[in-house]
Amino acid sequence: MGRSDLERLSREELIELVLRMQRPEKTSRTSSKPPATDRKERRAQAKPGGAKPGHEGHSRVMSEDPNAVVAHRPDRCACCGGGLHGDLPAEVVSVSERIELPEVAPVVTQHQRLAVRCPTCGARVIAPVPEAARGTPFGPRLHAVATYLKTFQALSYERLQAALSDLFGLTLSQGGLMNLLQRAQKRFRSGRDEAVS
Repeated sequence: MGRSDLERLSREELIELVLRMQRPEKTSRTSSKPPATDRKERRAQAKPGGAKPGHEGHSRVMSEDPNAVVAHRPDRCACCGGGLHGDLPAEVVSVSERIELPEVAPVVTQHQRLAVRCPTCGARVIAPVPEAARGTPFGPRLHAVATYLKTFQALSYERLQAALSDLFGLTLSQGGLMNLLQRAQKRFRSGRDEAVS
């Protein structure tokens, strides 16, 4: 609206215009407009997403030492249908990777104490209890994983029990988990000091 347009307005129209300009924009907080309209207006005013002009792109770095390499070689010519023998020179056109976690399964080592009858005197001799069979049946890695999930991921005992079952196929009672975590806790000093060796 130009100066000449403003001069033609009556006093009431001019006051109405000034008041209208001073009123805040209607939003869902200041009027009965639905909240969805706020987002649409913000979206229309927003800058476009994505990389800015001149930004150097980044992509995932390919592995320098893959576990396996599979070369996919054409065996027929797409133009004439002729056979392409394996001894023809080839060049790498593109590389893609498929990354997968190894299957995770608990390693269960069963310690059996055997009894043997002495051929000389006939006494029944039982092997001593091995060190690995004393105390908890759970190893240090399982203690570490359970402590990590409980402490850093803040899982409840119920969710920790389910996670160990789903991830590793382990069935542990909540009481067993509590004992496991108490044993692990004793390996740490108070505060955030390093683990006791």
